[in-house]
Amino acid sequence: MRARRVQPIHIPKEVNLPRSQRSVGSRRLFASIALLPLLALAACNSSPSNTPTTSSAIKIGILSDCQGDFGSFYNDDLGGALAVLAAHYGGKATGAKPSDGMTGAKIGGKDIQIVGFGCSDSTANKAIEETRRLVEQLGADILIGPLSGDEGIAVANYAKTQPNKTFLNGISGAQDATLKVQAPNFFRFNPDGAQWSSGLGDYAYNKLGWRTAAVIGDDYAFPYTSLAGFIAEFCSIGGSIPNSNRIWPPLGTTDYSSFVTQIPKNIDGLFVGVGGAGLITFLKQYIQLRGALNTKHIMGNTFWPDPQLLKAIGTPMVGAVAASGIAGDASFPQTQAYKQELAIYPATQADAASVFTLGYWSAMTALGQALTSVNGDLSNGQKALQTALASTVVQGPYGKISLDSNRQAVFDNWIVQITPPPSGSNVPGIKTILRVPKVDQTFGGFFSPTTPAPSRTDPTCTKKTPPPWVGNETPVDFSAGNVQY
Repeated sequence: MRARRVQPIHIPKEVNLPRSQRSVGSRRLFASIALLPLLALAACNSSPSNTPTTSSAIKIGILSDCQGDFGSFYNDDLGGALAVLAAHYGGKATGAKPSDGMTGAKIGGKDIQIVGFGCSDSTANKAIEETRRLVEQLGADILIGPLSGDEGIAVANYAKTQPNKTFLNGISGAQDATLKVQAPNFFRFNPDGAQWSSGLGDYAYNKLGWRTAAVIGDDYAFPYTSLAGFIAEFCSIGGSIPNSNRIWPPLGTTDYSSFVTQIPKNIDGLFVGVGGAGLITFLKQYIQLRGALNTKHIMGNTFWPDPQLLKAIGTPMVGAVAASGIAGDASFPQTQAYKQELAIYPATQADAASVFTLGYWSAMTALGQALTSVNGDLSNGQKALQTALASTVVQGPYGKISLDSNRQAVFDNWIVQITPPPSGSNVPGIKTILRVPKVDQTFGGFFSPTTPAPSRTDPTCTKKTPPPWVGNETPVDFSAGNVQY
């Protein structure tokens, strides 16, 4: 059958898409898997499923990045989602890699057909191109994805043009995707970047004694959001981060030396929001120019505890503190069950403590629960499914995930410290030290649909009533075996 012509979609100007018109250029991937984009692109150019198409089949597309700074996480993302189908719904992997596809799953008595995998590159335009291919050409009823910040804002806007389809975010974390766009059929079961940074402003000010700080992050929507959380919290307590101390290298930078030299030396600390492959390059060049990491004066966002980063940087990071939705040393029964679910893909299981794997796992878990509750009913514009998703609570591996009235995750965040490698390994470990309870997207009133979108200069550094968790974080020690879920 002849494919329908795909028309361009308008991305509203009022939404903060600072990199949507930029070329990806030549991006770096982790050296150990430099061929992944080519392999993944070949895998996602056709449908990975051999499940016969029937009128009652539920058709799902999964969108992630197989190119660019986050391309190395492609199979971890897909694996997080597909492992749920294998563990709970009878799915059978058709190859060793998640991108090889899966068949045989049923939810609510309906066949599940994975119609295709989308291959994006962290840009809004590519994400929309791939979203339209999956939805309009391959007929996906439901889309899981995307990965990156600008992509998430664009896909949320696209969701408004497809009210009879359902969209579950993959792991993108730009604030605007839910707080500003507010598509009623777009659901995000992961925190945004600011939520992931919660607790670190308090820790920097009250534990490490910082009073002045600088921040550095990639120049696009997710780091704007990630650093906004730290800035809002740190400044609300009394810290200072003037605009001159906010540094924004373009995503895809390979030489950070000029940006490292912009970091003031007369500050108490640096918060790092560079992500993907760029974080490895940045930290190595920072060490070359400024010397060994002084972990009392530098900390990072949710990317710092990622298994791939710890493998690449190693012991220079020991002692550093970061915030994450993942407590890598958690011993909850739900944590063990999650790791076991990922066993179908050993490489993905090895990266279980990655926010990328967890985000796609959470989305598919929520979808499976909601589809089961409505017996796979997609009639009437999928209204029953969308209503069910809005009230779905995921018993995640590191705590419960529920949604607020704007379909955005509310969760407990974790402050973690990087520890020396265990015996026989050269990869540092993780020790969770604090739980940050009930973090919502508004930060207790700091952010709203009418406040300026996070950007190079917003939020302003203002002392005011801190977020409700400041001073109320709970010390934890999973090795003691007494941390409650």
